[in-house]
Amino acid sequence: MSDVVIFAPSPVLEITVEEHADDGDVHIHAGGQGVWQARMLQSLGCDVTLCSMLSGETGRVLGFLLQEEGIPVVGFPRDARGGVFVHDRRTSEKVPVVESGGDALSRHEQDELYGLTLRTGLDASLVILSGPHGDGILPADFYRRLAADLRTGGVSVVVDLAGERLDAALAGGVTVAKVSDQELLDDGRISTTSDIGQIVVAMRALHDAGAEVVVVTRAEESALLLQDGAVHEVVAPRMEVVDSAGAGDSFVGAFCSVLARGGSVADAALLGAAAGAQNVTRHGLGTGEAATIERLRELVVLRPLAGGGADPDPGPPAREVSPDQLATVVEEATS
Repeated sequence: MSDVVIFAPSPVLEITVEEHADDGDVHIHAGGQGVWQARMLQSLGCDVTLCSMLSGETGRVLGFLLQEEGIPVVGFPRDARGGVFVHDRRTSEKVPVVESGGDALSRHEQDELYGLTLRTGLDASLVILSGPHGDGILPADFYRRLAADLRTGGVSVVVDLAGERLDAALAGGVTVAKVSDQELLDDGRISTTSDIGQIVVAMRALHDAGAEVVVVTRAEESALLLQDGAVHEVVAPRMEVVDSAGAGDSFVGAFCSVLARGGSVADAALLGAAAGAQNVTRHGLGTGEAATIERLRELVVLRPLAGGGADPDPGPPAREVSPDQLATVVEEATS
């Protein structure tokens, strides 16, 4: 029995070409939203299991890489194209060469994946529903049914979704819905990310649609938390950014590590913000050091948003943390 089960229908094989004196150096990793969340959960001491399809040649490599990382996978192989990202990072920018989510699941494969996810999830404290890397991998209604059935079984369900998948999961009912402000914009739920009032209105709409708690991450700005009708800002220290990718997944992983152990939503948000703040200082997505994250958590501030977003309470400003200060935090946390 795992603390957390992650529904990750189509993890991806990440192949990155880095600069090297002899023309290039190739790095191969398991990736995708669910994998990044699993890494953060494991770094914080949680037992985690992925429910996934491992497709074709890339799936066989993924299975080996996940086994090497100690991330258990419940699933079955299939003969189809798997998800793969190939990036060239020999310049200052990451240049995509191939980005594919892989082939769609057949009706039979959907049934198999649903059954094993439900069976595994019902034995967990919490289940995260994450999205596939491909629009046509499986129908959005899959998320509605899975959320509803897991909740019927008494399992907490956290979703990190957008678009039709988010709408479907909300229709099934979820414990927590996490979404970014950019996803709200892309989905047409807000017209600008700069108006906190619009974001709060969208959060309340998500709550009314089926989410008990709503979290909105806002890149380098404070996250917003809606619980029991009240909205709070979650203000994390502003770190020197190396790579912002994966910060939201780190937030979700750390957030769920607290909930799975019976902690409060407020404490979960504090640790999630700390994990997201640390993640931007690293190249590895979903990676983190538990001691450093716990230390950074002490710098995170949870404060009420006055007026529900119309007139935010300025409160204490986000603390700026330089690389030297971060090094001190790490040294203190590990000493």
